[in-house]
Amino acid sequence: MTAPPPPAALAPSLAEPISWTDPQRAEVFRAWLAAIAPAHRLLPETVRLASVDASFRRYFRLDTTDPAAPTRIVMDAPPEKENSAPFVQVAQLMATAGVLAPTVLEWDKPNGFLLLDDLGRQTMLDVIDPASPRAARPLYDRAIDALIRWQLSSRPGVLPPYDRALLERELSLFPEWYIGRHRGIAVEGKLKERLDRSFNLIVESNLASPCVYVHRDFMPRNLMVGASEAPTLGTGVSSLPPEGALAALGRPGGGSSAALGVLDFQDAVYGPITYDIASLMRDAFLSWDEEFVLDITVRYWQAARKAGLPVDEDFGAFYRAVEWMGLQRHLKVAGIFARLTLRDGKPKYLADTPRFIAYIRATASRYTELTPLSRVIDEVEGNSAITGFAYGRV
Repeated sequence: MTAPPPPAALAPSLAEPISWTDPQRAEVFRAWLAAIAPAHRLLPETVRLASVDASFRRYFRLDTTDPAAPTRIVMDAPPEKENSAPFVQVAQLMATAGVLAPTVLEWDKPNGFLLLDDLGRQTMLDVIDPASPRAARPLYDRAIDALIRWQLSSRPGVLPPYDRALLERELSLFPEWYIGRHRGIAVEGKLKERLDRSFNLIVESNLASPCVYVHRDFMPRNLMVGASEAPTLGTGVSSLPPEGALAALGRPGGGSSAALGVLDFQDAVYGPITYDIASLMRDAFLSWDEEFVLDITVRYWQAARKAGLPVDEDFGAFYRAVEWMGLQRHLKVAGIFARLTLRDGKPKYLADTPRFIAYIRATASRYTELTPLSRVIDEVEGNSAITGFAYGRV
């Protein structure tokens, strides 16, 4: 008697061959995958490319015969180019915090292959309609929930410090790669003096913020929707200290509101509490009008205060700190996107730099202390100043 075909969810996918620049690495990968396949019910013949990112990492997807986990993800991270230890460490920290993140099921440390949970194919960015902020609000509420869980678990001395040296190193990417190499303008004289003065103010502002765990790329592109279930923050944590608030939040799997899965966390540090909410609302690939930015930032600030996190009691002061932290990020990312194009041959990122220049202009124009930075941007970009603009879609 002929056996019935497997359910659609378990049917093997047809996979195109994955390209490898190193044939020896390809053979090592196939041998590793074959060795772990029985324990995880993997179907090695179904392995296919899932995604690539701005680093040297690649992600593959493959099918299994396990109805509870029909697919898995493999990370390909060549150890001479990518250190996977921080990813493994932060994945465990997130699990401990009650944040949904990929579980590391296998790790071939010498060769840089990891077998991970598959949190799905749909990111928060995929499902957001930029023309409908009201419809996006529940997703941002879920993002706030994940962020506060992560911040409540913070402890000093566990992750690298987001210190002055790192802040200054990040800011240096803008004059070197964006102004100098991309725009072809020499960073010297009055221009350099203005940048140095502005950068010193930005660094001092950011160092003044209380420290928590910082994801460093907490944005819709790295948040997976519909991945699992978890309780959301409620009024029950309003009077609890951080430890009690964390306990009250529970763990994924115990609530009625779908948790967002969190990816791309390997660069996490211990630093300013303002960073992740700044990156969430001042995204690399999506922009909102200021009314919505303020709405979600207020929601985060209120939830953070109820949870006992060290945010400023005055929202105006907190929002200023978020803006200055966002300015640090915008300058850094504009430099990184120029470097990705000019050094790494990935030109698609540079197409998003007008969004960051708009962010920089909008923030610098609010504060008289940052007038020198506004003048630099006008000089570099050709004096096309923005009027009547805050965070509008670019």
